Amino acid sequence: MTLATLTAFFGWMTVIHFAALILAAIVIYGLGDWATGLHARMFNLKQDAVRQTYYNWLGTYKLLIFVFALVPWLALKIM
Repeated sequence: MTLATLTAFFGWMTVIHFAALILAAIVIYGLGDWATGLHARMFNLKQDAVRQTYYNWLGTYKLLIFVFALVPWLALKIM
């Protein structure tokens, strides 16, 4: 596997993950009360706890994208 192939792989992986993150954020915030109400009933939680979990999940996912996709792509681009 060449550096160009790895660079392309990490670049596209970053784009796909950021698209998934943006879509998830739009769905979570777009559906708002319906989604939080559904998950609150499913897991017997308060809606505020579900919203906090959504926020934590989106932040963790973004951090993982940076660490495992964006940073390797940038490192390969610099090489």
